[in-house]
Amino acid sequence: MNTARPLPARHAEQRENSAALADSALELARLVLVRGPLSRGELAKELRLSVASLTRLSKPLLDSGLLVEGELLADGSVGRPVRLLDVRSDSARFVGVKVAGDLLQAVVTDLRATILAEATLPLAGTDVETVVAGIEQLTGQLGAETGAAVTGVGVSLGGQVRPDGVVHRAPFLGWNDEPLGALLAARLELPVVVDNDVTALVAAEQWFGAGREVSDFAVITVGAGVGYGLAIRDHVMRTPDTGLGLGGHLSLDPNGPLCMEGHRGCSTAMLSIPSICQQISSALGRPVDYAQALELAAGGNRAASAVLEAAGKALGKLIAAAANLTMVNTVVLGGEGIGLFAAVEASVLAALAADRDPEAGPVTLRVASADFTEWARGAAAVAIQALAFVL
Repeated sequence: MNTARPLPARHAEQRENSAALADSALELARLVLVRGPLSRGELAKELRLSVASLTRLSKPLLDSGLLVEGELLADGSVGRPVRLLDVRSDSARFVGVKVAGDLLQAVVTDLRATILAEATLPLAGTDVETVVAGIEQLTGQLGAETGAAVTGVGVSLGGQVRPDGVVHRAPFLGWNDEPLGALLAARLELPVVVDNDVTALVAAEQWFGAGREVSDFAVITVGAGVGYGLAIRDHVMRTPDTGLGLGGHLSLDPNGPLCMEGHRGCSTAMLSIPSICQQISSALGRPVDYAQALELAAGGNRAASAVLEAAGKALGKLIAAAANLTMVNTVVLGGEGIGLFAAVEASVLAALAADRDPEAGPVTLRVASADFTEWARGAAAVAIQALAFVL
């Protein structure tokens, strides 16, 4: 996770108070945020503590306002009613911004990444100053709309991002070694987290989606390109190669079309929105956008149906490869092009089954929203993970 966050005076007291929190207390707060509201008994069991120890551990969190107690409730067992512990989800506001090639998509969320408002800003250019100014504008706009001070800002984009918030490589923006995190932190006077866009989606799923139920899962995104991310043992996997798009050129069909890099039948050539649209447009002799491609296939157009069926088989093979090589049994499908799955679900599932050992466990597929705001929500999620309990 990549954070640039000089702390202005209004955050200093919070930082001093939270710096003293032990790791176990932070884990307690995180658990309540992700899975709450929970009883002290449930929390003690999860954290392998006695109820008495859990009560002592939670006291400073309650005193500081990080946690709150609910009303007395019967838990279904014999004994006294219990008070559930929870976080005040409205106690903080986080702005998440997805930087695309031609626009900024932004949301403001509460502490549980629930979207409260959203905004889009077309980009007049992709230079760093234009992007920084746009994010500043959107942050102010969304903060004003919700009537609450913004706690922190998360930014995601396609590319490699270093731990210090420097965007090392973002080809679609033409960036190399741009200090986006530091520039934004100085301009906004707020803590800022910058991350790869697919990794940010994994982070959102880890705390607020699939990760609430399983500790190991993969995320595959389909859109302008093809992305892949992974969470293992409740940790989002980040390496120096994150953001290179290594999952985008996995060979899936030796007879498929070429991608822009010259790879035949790779995941980008088979699954990305531009490639699918280009194949159908060429076959029909007229421009076809993605929504039209899906409509044509649904209406029985032979050219569109053939392209989408091939894409469905490729997606099934990609899901199987992810599950087989990482030994995860949950795969989240996302991105603005994931409408492909609903269009050719049977082909996807058949190809997945064909590439799995019959003795292997079933693969659970979770299909996320294709709404572009999900990328921005992912950006807010990485800010929440980095900043929620350390400001």
